[in-house]
Amino acid sequence: MIRPGFDNEAYLRMQSERILERIEQFGGKLYLEFGGKLFDDFHASRVLPGFKPDSKINMLLQLKDQAEIVIVINASDIEKNKVRGDLGITYDLDVLRLIDAFRGKGLYVGSVVLAQYSAQPAAEAFQKRLEGLGIRVYRHYIIAGYPSDVAHIVSDKGYGKNEYIETSRSLVVVTAPGPGSGKMATCLSQLYHEHKRGIRAGYAKFETFPIWNLPLKHPVNIAYEAATADLNDVNMIDPFHLEAYGTTAVNYNRDVEIFPVLNAIFERIAGCSPYRSPTDMGVNMAGNCIFDDEAVCQASRNEIIRRYCQALSGQRQGNVESDVVYKLELLMKQAGLSLEDRPVIAAALQVAQDTGMPAAAIELPDGRIVTGKTSSLLGASSAMLLNAVKVLAGIPDEAKLIAPEVIEPVQKLKVGYLGNHNPRLHTDEVLVALSICAASDPTAQLAIDQLHRLKGCEVHSSVILSQVDENVFRKLGVNLTCEARYQTKKLFHK
Repeated sequence: MIRPGFDNEAYLRMQSERILERIEQFGGKLYLEFGGKLFDDFHASRVLPGFKPDSKINMLLQLKDQAEIVIVINASDIEKNKVRGDLGITYDLDVLRLIDAFRGKGLYVGSVVLAQYSAQPAAEAFQKRLEGLGIRVYRHYIIAGYPSDVAHIVSDKGYGKNEYIETSRSLVVVTAPGPGSGKMATCLSQLYHEHKRGIRAGYAKFETFPIWNLPLKHPVNIAYEAATADLNDVNMIDPFHLEAYGTTAVNYNRDVEIFPVLNAIFERIAGCSPYRSPTDMGVNMAGNCIFDDEAVCQASRNEIIRRYCQALSGQRQGNVESDVVYKLELLMKQAGLSLEDRPVIAAALQVAQDTGMPAAAIELPDGRIVTGKTSSLLGASSAMLLNAVKVLAGIPDEAKLIAPEVIEPVQKLKVGYLGNHNPRLHTDEVLVALSICAASDPTAQLAIDQLHRLKGCEVHSSVILSQVDENVFRKLGVNLTCEARYQTKKLFHK
């Protein structure tokens, strides 16, 4: 059973207080670069049990009268149709989703910035779409010599070329659909423009990971490296912080490498830098809210193993490079972990070996492991789901939650009319069928009532699942991994 180790209420209080202090430090206007995900921060909720996925947005709601949101998207990401992996949607669509989500919470979205704009056709089309929706859009351009040629960057030919973002509130939260979008450059460009206009403003950074006041090799910080293995982020001791204060703090390579340049930019814009180290720029208070370190360590170890499994599957699908897998192998060794530390893997593989067909396993909140095998009616994942809710509800194993006469017409529809070759029901089809049965069968309704208890459970499949099944598991909130193999030897897999 996952036990909590993070005090979410303390986090909301301490984090908002810290940001208000930083606003005051800079005389009443702060550009706050928000790293990670403002909504749906599932990585943080997995490695810091007790952290709510919407904690960051709830923290901002405490400051909503002072805050406005600026969303940055890299124009090249629009052109490449870059996809946010955890949601399965492109970055430009995620911008629209974020705007809706912010507005739905009562937060003010001021504008969208197209970073590294160079007249990409897809970016221009997206700008027209946004403006047609009444959203202000600004263009920020590629700057020659960035980030090393400070004299050129901090000039009318550098930041000066970028369009000035009109803002009206004391806290400007700069966020993006994903990493590498240009958030920091947007903040610094704004500082340049504000200074030219005689407006006092400052910059700070809100990154949840790595957690600066945890040890370098703490599982939480290793899990962050695992989550960003494709970005080549490396955690390291902040040498500037150590030299300035004589104390160790953890940061990551990109911030440490860029800090001398940032310092030079600050000095050129305002005459002096407000910071002595990259850690100084941060406002993250998460490390102060951990009350059960072992619970957090165990949750983080589980995350490292999941990331490794997901990378192996991604490599088999052609979505992950071999160097990412190699880095994750090193992180597994660094954390002293192996695949045997994830019990659902062995359970799923044993059933697959015994039956010669795909299988799946789930670890329930109380530690019990339930498996599912492939049958003529159900896929392994669907069978596992039904078996899991039976166990949670105390329903006998022999009980039929969905009568064969309900399943068979669905199979006929799939194969006879919709052109599917596989008659077995996917997880979404099983849940719909179960819901129909629940209308007249109290036992089926009892099973449906258990679905929320699957959130946070560990699941492993002996084969790579379809996108449909992956989406269902994502919506149920389970932590899914798959073996790096397909069910068939076909070249094309839907």
